[in-house]
Formats: sequence, C-alpha cells, structure tokens
Amino acid sequence: MLTIAIANQKGGVGKTTTAINIATAMAATGWRTLLIDLDPQGNASTGMGVDASDRGLSSYDLLVDEIALEDAVVPTSIPGLDLVPATVDLSGAEVELVSVEERTGRLKAALANHGEHDICFIDCPPSLGLLTLNALCAADTLLVPLQCEFFALEGLSQLLQTVERIQQRFNPDLGIIGVALTMFDRRNRLTDQVADDVRDCLGNLVFETVIPRNVRLSEAPSHGLPALVYDHSCTGSRAYIALARELIGRFPPERKAA
Repeated sequence: MLTIAIANQKGGVGKTTTAINIATAMAATGWRTLLIDLDPQGNASTGMGVDASDRGLSSYDLLVDEIALEDAVVPTSIPGLDLVPATVDLSGAEVELVSVEERTGRLKAALANHGEHDICFIDCPPSLGLLTLNALCAADTLLVPLQCEFFALEGLSQLLQTVERIQQRFNPDLGIIGVALTMFDRRNRLTDQVADDVRDCLGNLVFETVIPRNVRLSEAPSHGLPALVYDHSCTGSRAYIALARELIGRFPPERKAA
C-alpha cells in the first residue's frame, strides 16, 4: 500500500478538500483507496458524508488503543473508497501519547502489512504536533497543498525543515511527491506572483495543475459529498481530476497500476 500524507501546518490551505477529492479520483480510476482522517475537527469524515453520531471506532482508537486497522475502516458512498473517521476524542490523543514509548510510530504500526487497499491518504491536522508526526512517520511520501497567498513560502520552509528532521530521526525514506497550489485566483495579481515564486523556489516539485477558487468546491462538504460527485463538471473537480492524473505520473513504476 502506497501511503501519502497530505500536510501543511498552516490552516485553511485546502488539505481536507484535496484529500477528499484526490482520494475520490483515485477510487474512480480503480485504486482500492483508504482515507484516514487524522484531524480532530473531523472535516474529512463530514465531507465524506459520515455523520459524527455514526462514527464508532476511529483514528483515535488506532493511535491510543492500538486496535486493528480493519476494525476502524468504514465504507463510504464512493465505490472503492473506505474511510477511517475522526472523532472529537482525537483532540486529546497528543496529550495521552506524550508518555508512551514509540509515540511517533503508532500509525505506522497500524498500517503495517495492510493489504486490503492499494493506496492510503492521510488528512493531517493544521499543526506539526504528534498527530502529524505519526502521519509523516507512516507515510511513503508527502503531498503539500499550498495556498497562493503572501505567507505561503514562509510556512512551507518550516514544513520542509520538519520533513528533514523526520528523515534524519524517524523515516529516512520519506519523500515529497509534490506541492499543489490551491485557491488560485487568476483575477488576483498576487496569486500569480506567489505561484511564480513557489515555482522558482521548488521547480518541478510543484504540480503543473493548480486548484482554483471555486464555489462548488466550497459547497460540496455541506452535502456530505466530494466535489467530484457533487458537480463533476465544475472547474474545481476538473482540476482535481487533472491533479490525480499528474500524481499517478509521479508514482514509482511499480506503483502506477492499481
């Protein structure tokens, strides 16, 4: 199973929207896909139509109680896409794990030897705490959504430093598969400037596909649906389909087929 963490310590950059729609696109192309909601806010779970009252075992139980992954997985309305939901209990997980040995490796242990899915996406919280560290230790690679706004590069440099530390201490094989520019607004000259600066800084690490600001992307979660299902023809959905295609193109050769 190829495991991809979707992370950026800055909030509001489109992590959950990216996680939901990329996972949906991958499932639609035949990949057996797992989405793990590791954000205490549980937005990915809500966006996939899993109501808070219907969430039993969750990512909290994976980390704290070390239950089997299969026991926490629930099906979604999208064929081929399963979810490990998040509950509010997850907000206390970081405190509970502080005194635990191997506290950064709990999620990696939970995912070990799992063969039911081809690919796993982890929706991380907007911080660089123990939850995100668990995701980065468990992941093969990292996808970074980056909002096209003034402080983007400053936050990105902090994340890249964290990735280097993770590589040195916990997960030497962790890579960055790409940076996805989100909330792109062609009417705003600053957006173009930020995008150019990011590409100058990171080169080919930045995906060619950009995710536009799009009302339908914002509306979809309130209906408990990915935008690709809510309105597959909107510009946001088309962009995520293109991003998924580009993402698959960056997989190692042995991983390119579901």
